[in-house]
Amino acid sequence: MNYTDKQEKLDEVVDANGVKVFVDSKAVMYLIGTEMDYISNDLQQEFVFHNPNTKSSCGCGKSFSV
Repeated sequence: MNYTDKQEKLDEVVDANGVKVFVDSKAVMYLIGTEMDYISNDLQQEFVFHNPNTKSSCGCGKSFSV
């Protein structure tokens, strides 16, 4: 995942609660049905993704396979 503030030509745009997320057109088919949440507590602040298409993932949860 990369952070950006501009939309590329073929990006999909998800706009919810004042937050815009740009998704590369090549990644859309792997992310269909994914739920994204933002967690903030005393120890961390991060986006958390729950992808129903995931078959396996690494221990840290940063990479997955479909």
